[in-house]
Amino acid sequence: MSGRGLFGRIDWLTIFLYALLVLIGWINIYSTTLSDPNASIFDFSTLYGKQLFFIGVAFIGIVLVLFIETNFFERFASIFYIVSLVLLVGLFLFGKTIAGATSWYDLGFFNLQPSELAKVTTALALAKYLSDIQTDLKNRKHQLYALAIILLPALLILPQPDPGSSLIYFSLFFVLFREGFPLYYLGIVLAMIALFATTLMFGTVWVGIGLVILTILTFTFKRATVKIPILPVAGALIVALLFSLSVGFVYDNVFKQRHRDRFALWLSLEKDEQKLEEIRKTIGYNTYQSEKAIESGGFFGKGFLEGTRTKGDFVPEQHTDYIFSSVGEEWGFLGTATVILLFSIFFLRLIYLAERQKRDFSRMYGYGVISILSIHYFVNIGMVIGLLPTIGVPLPFFSYGGSGLIFFTMLLFIFLKLDSNRLRDGI
Repeated sequence: MSGRGLFGRIDWLTIFLYALLVLIGWINIYSTTLSDPNASIFDFSTLYGKQLFFIGVAFIGIVLVLFIETNFFERFASIFYIVSLVLLVGLFLFGKTIAGATSWYDLGFFNLQPSELAKVTTALALAKYLSDIQTDLKNRKHQLYALAIILLPALLILPQPDPGSSLIYFSLFFVLFREGFPLYYLGIVLAMIALFATTLMFGTVWVGIGLVILTILTFTFKRATVKIPILPVAGALIVALLFSLSVGFVYDNVFKQRHRDRFALWLSLEKDEQKLEEIRKTIGYNTYQSEKAIESGGFFGKGFLEGTRTKGDFVPEQHTDYIFSSVGEEWGFLGTATVILLFSIFFLRLIYLAERQKRDFSRMYGYGVISILSIHYFVNIGMVIGLLPTIGVPLPFFSYGGSGLIFFTMLLFIFLKLDSNRLRDGI
């Protein structure tokens, strides 16, 4: 394929939106981490200098991706996936612990987070499996294989412990539902989430009593009009009770204290007001300060490098997970609305690109990209404004971090490469 032909077919609107988001993100990283106004932006000892370096590496990666043959990604998707699983397993032996999570390999000049790579490879592997002519999502065995592709990396990441990154993989369920996965699985997932939360709030005993009462009422009022099989319902009740019983073990033994404190704050689990106030001042401190920073920006913001809370380091991790708060303080409502609008246009554009694909693999991978990036976006923004608990999920293309930026970029540009070949795929 000639370079001229490639660049003529690539979607430049998406590239423009990507570049704009990366630029705005870097500007806010510069603002939140600047300590010496006279320092060069190319000072790679600074965080903004390092992020500029990561942007350069991502650009090199873009060039490589665009000049690789399209079939390469589908042909080797399974191998990439296996390699990423091996890297995740290797963390238990060789991983570096940062902020309580053993999620990185220390490469000296760079900390590699394989969970970010695994997002790309899992999206590729899932698309390859689903696009196989022999795969039928109405077949129970094929459904289990598809679920295994998603759940394997998530289960390897959870005990690091990194429940935030593990959660991201569940967004790939949307790819399954887009391709005809039975919708009752979505009901099961939502029921599990509700059961997990209610068990934490009320305890297994009360949840069990509620489930038994609900089952009895269902048989009492529905049996006369709808024939309800007893064994499947009884089996579902037993599974639900066992799941509820497991919640306490997972909560106490898998989650670290900081994760338990976040759930306690979000679901108001702690009944001791004094202890709850202590949690608010520690775990809830980030969100509280983030909300105050956004609120202080008003409509127009305080101006570039003029954020008093940003300059005073009031918001911890403001250059990473809480980068959006700096937008609110320095650029105000206009700035936050602009960023949200850019992301909205970006996602709508990706949906349009996914729908116009000629090949199943390209469409399915496209929806994998949309799922991963959008769940990052919604969870991060919800976390920063206090709607969701703090779970350490970065804002795509915005938050500081080499692994995140590079692999988010690879995730996106592999899809743009596939899209550039759509006309030839349709022949």
